[in-house]
Amino acid sequence: MRSPRALLLAVTVSALLVFPVFTKAKKGRGSKWWALAKAGEPSNLVDNSIRGNPFKNYLDPSLYTMLNKKQQRLVRENPGSLVALAKGAQLSISECQHQFSQRRWNCHTSERGRSVFGKITDQGCRESAFVYAITAAGIAHAISRACSEGLIESCTCDYRQRGPSGAGWEWGGCSDNVHYGRSFAKEFADAPERGRNFRNVMNLHNNEAGRLHVASEMRRECKCHGMSGSCTVKTCWMRLPPFRVVGDRLKDRFDGASRVLVSNAGNNRPLKHGRLPKLKPSNPQLKSPVPNDLIYYEDSPNFCTRNVKLGTQGTVGRLCNATSIGMDGCDLMCCSRGYRTEEYEVLERCNCTFHWCCQVKCKTCKALQTVHTCL
Repeated sequence: MRSPRALLLAVTVSALLVFPVFTKAKKGRGSKWWALAKAGEPSNLVDNSIRGNPFKNYLDPSLYTMLNKKQQRLVRENPGSLVALAKGAQLSISECQHQFSQRRWNCHTSERGRSVFGKITDQGCRESAFVYAITAAGIAHAISRACSEGLIESCTCDYRQRGPSGAGWEWGGCSDNVHYGRSFAKEFADAPERGRNFRNVMNLHNNEAGRLHVASEMRRECKCHGMSGSCTVKTCWMRLPPFRVVGDRLKDRFDGASRVLVSNAGNNRPLKHGRLPKLKPSNPQLKSPVPNDLIYYEDSPNFCTRNVKLGTQGTVGRLCNATSIGMDGCDLMCCSRGYRTEEYEVLERCNCTFHWCCQVKCKTCKALQTVHTCL
């Protein structure tokens, strides 16, 4: 028979396992949840002390400070969402680095500091706009796909994506649940933007732009049914686009981003009564931004040289293309500082032939590779 004190201790420990205490996240600009991309394998996202029981979807204590209270609540209420969020963050960072691999700012990430992207996201510039849009899109995409794959307990396939069937095809199958994905992403990604100043409005607008590009690129996929592959009838469903398509669309919006002003405030101070400022283009001859446009209000920093304060690396040592006149060209990438040209001997496969059946044999040849790097 346990003593009352031992019984009380056991109940207290059990309660802590079921309802873990979440530490209060520090306030500040930027979205700490991006650091979930660095959390590693899915098993690292869950506390070892509770893994294997019905409450397995709680955060490991080391991840508490990455999320604010609302985000923690969303994770608790939607078991399975945490792993999808980590995948969405990884997807977003990978796509950002692909899109900007040939630009002076190459979406560099860091293990240090409170923001994965450094303090560039504290600026109201184009690059910050893209980061917010691509990460919000990554959540919407990852959560939508996880629902259709049965990885989140609170959602399933989207069976509302029906409408009238067409000639020779009918709705069926499992559509990706972009409605749930957008709704979850809105609650989660918008949660840190609690203020109502100009910067909060910019972040909220760009978050929504990212989510809209995921939803607008949904496409119909079909599977044929019939004797001998005759495709007498097709079963169709709605499928998410490859995330590269979303990244390409957002990169186009980045290139044509709208510089905006606050039409009824004129400064960056919070507005009264929770009203959001109305945005207008800084150039009155341009059209006002639409919901899927990216918006910004500050010039981009100088990305030519390293800036420790912002966490930007500069372009010293970056590869460039000596024959290109674009942003990847040595003149622009190196900011007119000049570049170094070196030749390396590399081994590569050559003279490949097919041998029946079924083998490809190749020789190993030496070749010279020319590399240009910025000074």
